[in-house]
Amino acid sequence: MVYENQDVFQRALQLPRVPRQGAVQERHIGGSRRPSGDPGAASKKTVCSNCGTSSRSHYDRKMHRIRDVDAGQMRIYLDFEYRRVACRVCGGVKQEAIPWMAKSSRHTQRLEDTIGHYCRSMTASDVAKLYHMSWDQVWRLDMAYMERLVAENPPSKHLRAVGFDEISVRKGQSYVIIGADLDQQRPIWVSEELGRSEEDMDKFYDEIGPGRCRRIRLGVMDMWPAFRNSLERHCPKAEIVFDKFHVLKHLSDALDLVRRMEYKRVAEKDKRFIKGQRYTLLSHKANLDLEGRRSLALLLKANKRLSKAYVLKESFGQLWDYNNPTWARKFFENWKAQLKWSRLAPFEKFAGLVERHWGGIVSYCNPNHKVSLGFMEGLNNKIRVIQRRAYGIRNMHYLRLKVITSFIGN
Repeated sequence: MVYENQDVFQRALQLPRVPRQGAVQERHIGGSRRPSGDPGAASKKTVCSNCGTSSRSHYDRKMHRIRDVDAGQMRIYLDFEYRRVACRVCGGVKQEAIPWMAKSSRHTQRLEDTIGHYCRSMTASDVAKLYHMSWDQVWRLDMAYMERLVAENPPSKHLRAVGFDEISVRKGQSYVIIGADLDQQRPIWVSEELGRSEEDMDKFYDEIGPGRCRRIRLGVMDMWPAFRNSLERHCPKAEIVFDKFHVLKHLSDALDLVRRMEYKRVAEKDKRFIKGQRYTLLSHKANLDLEGRRSLALLLKANKRLSKAYVLKESFGQLWDYNNPTWARKFFENWKAQLKWSRLAPFEKFAGLVERHWGGIVSYCNPNHKVSLGFMEGLNNKIRVIQRRAYGIRNMHYLRLKVITSFIGN
């Protein structure tokens, strides 16, 4: 369906009014084409769509057709006239800037917004079927929509707390780095090249600029040295907080190693209590169902060493409840004292790991450092959902836009 009358489709579709030029006769003067017969034409400024330069005259006019948002099962196309301007800055003839037309010049801006909105929760293939478009068209419209969202919502100029983590995007230990604003709780940067080295991490600080780097006061990360070294070099005033969930993962690994050691040590008749109980031991007791709690109680009663290790694992999480580093240190010393004569070598190794990284762990006890430590883990889960919904994303720039815009409101 095509609306040829400009006033009709503007009123029906609520588009910004573009002044009509009427029937214009043209004549050639000195090789240039100038409109005549429209006294108001010369007073209207024509803006170059490429550089934004305004001009009081225009080169010529062209008719154009673009697609708009569908009306039910009916496709809507708009026919309209636009000007072209001989831009002094660009040095060529350019189309005038039309605010309600997408950059592709084939669709209205609101059709691009509609396609992008659907692609936030649907696959590009499903949206293409819904709007009778090709997959490539939908993909390009979605890219343009997300790039505009990112441009309109840059990172805060007053970044205070940032968080970093890596996520595997392909087979074979292929990682990308995720950077997030923990105060606003949204991702602000995703690396477009595979890797998690110090050089890869430096690209984040180069992109946000030295002004934002100077204002960063807190960096939350795992104990990967590349993250720590890069932050200390670019943000000397920032303090480091090691992510609680990565620390507890090392503790869970230590408990699982004790379980395997005990399975090899005990007699054959006692192995039945340990076999198949890995996730029962590693889960929080509050998350177990009735059958799981019964199995746990039977296991802890049958093996004292595993019982000791389980109690130590459950109690260590209290460290992050303290608001005073002194009291946190006393708690850790008491926790370490319980390892004496316990023959829990993996736990002693874990205690040494905590001791070496104590500054970054106890930093969370500062009341000004109480940020959401679980946000980065939740972000990782959301990225996996995005990948799974798209059956994998190979274009790293597209993945970056998907991740960043997933936390930007419509």
